[in-house]
This record gives sequence, structure tokens and C-alpha cells, in this order.
Amino acid sequence: MDGERFILKAKDFKMLTGLDEGLTIKSTQGVTIILTIILVILLFWFLNKTKTGKSMRAYSDNQELALLSGINPERIVLITWIITGTLASVAGTLYGLDKSYKPFTYLHLVLPIFAAAIVGGVGNPLGAIIGGFVISFSELLITFAYKKFFFYILPDNFLPDGLLQILSTDYKIAVSFIILVLVLLIKPTGIYKGKIIE
Repeated sequence: MDGERFILKAKDFKMLTGLDEGLTIKSTQGVTIILTIILVILLFWFLNKTKTGKSMRAYSDNQELALLSGINPERIVLITWIITGTLASVAGTLYGLDKSYKPFTYLHLVLPIFAAAIVGGVGNPLGAIIGGFVISFSELLITFAYKKFFFYILPDNFLPDGLLQILSTDYKIAVSFIILVLVLLIKPTGIYKGKIIE
């Protein structure tokens, strides 16, 4: 059964690398990564190569000019909501494959997702991806227990006693909030300037 659940088991990773610590990659994580890459490529292809995608981008950039060009705003908004709903459904399903849902799971997901969109630049798909990486790696770097890291690079007599965390993992959501506030104060348009539809 384990062979079906894991692409790479900790034991196999140790044998391949010769390291003491193991790494596992679950099948669900592999499916998530592959499906995400496929969906991102399809979304960018749709937005850049199809007539509807170009119309969506034009409507987002300049509504008045898009209307003068004969773009139907109701159709564009409908297609946008269909794509958004589809992507949200896929994301929720993939999240559920790897983690368990609890009644208030969404509370811990909404702020980081919102922060990623703002940090990357609202209205810019590439910005949302970059913003997601910025938020997730910031959360990880600030709440990571560095004791194991120093275990590999320091001699035994210099090893610290504590976990060497800047903040506890309970504060991950606070990290997202602080980054969001800083970006709104310093560069409200985000990393990649987008345009908010009014």
C-alpha cells in the first residue's frame, strides 16, 4: 500500500543520497505539482493566445476602450467567474487530497492567498504566482526550526539547545499579515503592477 501512496519514501531517499534524514514525496503531492503546472500553462496560453483571453485582458486594462472595440462585458465577466470557480474547485480538491479539512480551515488560507495577490500585484497572474512564493517562503523562513540545519554545519560542542525559531509556527498567519501591511504601505501596486477593475 505504501508503494501506491508514495512516489519517494524516506528510506529510498536515504539510500540514494547517503543522508541521515529522509524525504518523502506523496503521490498526492506529485499530482498537485503536475496538475498545477498544467493549469498555469493552460491559463497563460488562454490569456495570451485566444480571442476571449485577449478580450479579458483588454477589458481589465481599459474598460471604456474595450467597450468601444465591441467587447461584451457581461460575457467577459461570466467567463472570468467560470474560470475562477473552476480553479478554486481544483485548488480545494488538491488541498483536500494532501491535508484534512476542519471547520475553520479557510480562515488560515484566506489571508495568505489575499496577501499573495496583493504582494504580487492585483490583476497580474504572474504576480499572483510570485506573490505566493514570497508569502510561503517568508512564512517558512521566519517560523522554521533551524536546529537541524545547524546540526549539519556546526561541530557538536557548538550546537544550540533550543529550536532556533524566530517565531513559533502558530504565528505563520501573522507573518502574512505583516508582509501584506508593509507592501500596502511601501508599494501598494505590488511587485508587478496590476490594475484593479473598478
